[in-house]
Amino acid sequence: MLTTATPDRDLLVDHRGRPRVAVPTSLTHDQSLLGTAFHEAGHAVLALAQGLHLVSSEVVAWLSGPGQSTVTGRTSFSAARIEDIHPWRFAAQAAAGSLAEVRYLMDHGLWTPERAAACPGTHDRDQAVDVLAGMGYRLGVDHVPPGGKSWGQVRGMAWHRINRLWPQIRTVAHAMYETPFLTGEQIAAMTGLTNAPMPGGVA
Repeated sequence: MLTTATPDRDLLVDHRGRPRVAVPTSLTHDQSLLGTAFHEAGHAVLALAQGLHLVSSEVVAWLSGPGQSTVTGRTSFSAARIEDIHPWRFAAQAAAGSLAEVRYLMDHGLWTPERAAACPGTHDRDQAVDVLAGMGYRLGVDHVPPGGKSWGQVRGMAWHRINRLWPQIRTVAHAMYETPFLTGEQIAAMTGLTNAPMPGGVA
């Protein structure tokens, strides 16, 4: 699953078109790959559990330099209208990726402060801030805005749900490590969670 081809540009930039920052972790390629699978599994499982239609989740690994590999991932879901998405559930789903990755490091004896800092999910946080702003909700990065919530509060919500759904997240992560692209229906089947109908489609 390690390729020499650079992935599509949309896997290398965030929703604002900025390059995603690659941070060295001192992990082996396989450890990084599984960590990224846990990251995407966190997004995917919380999306299902919170009623979003999950389209797919994947990890992508490529040779980015001599003796150097880079791993990233993507999880896609959809809603008919942005107003149909519960704002704080969407934000918790966004926070779940990096938190699931940190839990993976802890459970596998790989956690260090430096490695935890290397999976902050900044692009996930910024997307949540922008999406919620478009819905009229305020998500503060380092403070609680009037009438809104802070990213720290959202991470607390996500951590609680990750702990409750950890068996499902672990199942999806290990499946994605073996098969890097999974559909929403495949993930729903292996977790026992319901994938909401495709927006605008037949139930």
